Amino acid sequence: MKIMTIKIKLLSRLAAISFLVSLSAYSTNALAVELLNSSYDIGRELFSSLNPVFEKHWNEQHPQDKLTIKQSHAGSSKQALAILHGLRADVVTYNQVTDIQILHDRGNLIPANWQQRLPNNSSPYYSTMAFLVRKNNPKHIQNWDDLVRNDVKLIFPNPKTSGNGRYTYLAAWGAFQKQNSHETEKVRQQMQRFLQNVEVFDTGGRGATTSFIERGLGDVLISFESEVNNIRKQYGEDNYQVVVPPVNILAEFPVTWVDKNVRKNGTEAVAKAYLNYLYSPAAQQIIVNFNYRVVDKDVMKMQQSRFPATKLFRLEEQFGNWPQVMKTHFSTGGTLDQLLMEGRK
Repeated sequence: MKIMTIKIKLLSRLAAISFLVSLSAYSTNALAVELLNSSYDIGRELFSSLNPVFEKHWNEQHPQDKLTIKQSHAGSSKQALAILHGLRADVVTYNQVTDIQILHDRGNLIPANWQQRLPNNSSPYYSTMAFLVRKNNPKHIQNWDDLVRNDVKLIFPNPKTSGNGRYTYLAAWGAFQKQNSHETEKVRQQMQRFLQNVEVFDTGGRGATTSFIERGLGDVLISFESEVNNIRKQYGEDNYQVVVPPVNILAEFPVTWVDKNVRKNGTEAVAKAYLNYLYSPAAQQIIVNFNYRVVDKDVMKMQQSRFPATKLFRLEEQFGNWPQVMKTHFSTGGTLDQLLMEGRK
């Protein structure tokens, strides 16, 4: 009987130890925090630099929470569709308003007023379009007019799948529109020649870079100013030249947390902190080092020499709002499709 009692006590102690070990493991896992940022195709390097700094900042202030930030990159329109189809991203950092707006319009994942929740229409940084040309600019490319010449071949991503591509298309249209005093027929003729000069339409900005740099296609790669400067730095500053045309479009880079997902994931506090961090002087300095223009005036003043002067117009000034633009230009059978079809005749 005594031996039996000892055995029972021993088994009880072993069970208790096993329970505590399991509880400890569970607690460790429960305190691990993971944040998924769904971002545009060419934002990899930027967020690879931003994320470790914020992780360190968060972990120092919340030692009980071990934060890890993960990234998902593709064309911003594809990324938005992935979220609508079930990708549980906590935050989105895109390069076009419509790719965030669709999360409200088609999925009710965010509220209608999402742009009012963070400063500057929820855009902590911005850019414009620029041309990357080969060494010594052999085709003497300086402005949008040069891109409709017969001897110039262009590379930029498909406006149907890429915010980058849409901004390129709209920047060219807006520049031609200003030049021709809004004479629509002349603008359409220039846009038709512009589109005819496109050698390949990749689905995203990174694919377009591969076509231009690694495959050697085209005379001009059109992308965000930030991206073409980063490409030039990566592949040899002596091999390429960056041209910022004198008339250009303001390209906003909006961000938001995905309300339904952060509630499910239990990440609302860290998601909001992460996006607010993008407006901090420390983050703004990192962002400007990747050749984005930032909303912090002091940072921009210190980095003024990095950015050529250009006259930026807002999309709303030339085209109306984004829903109108998407319907008129980029819907099936819209102006883009019409111009491409006319160009094949």
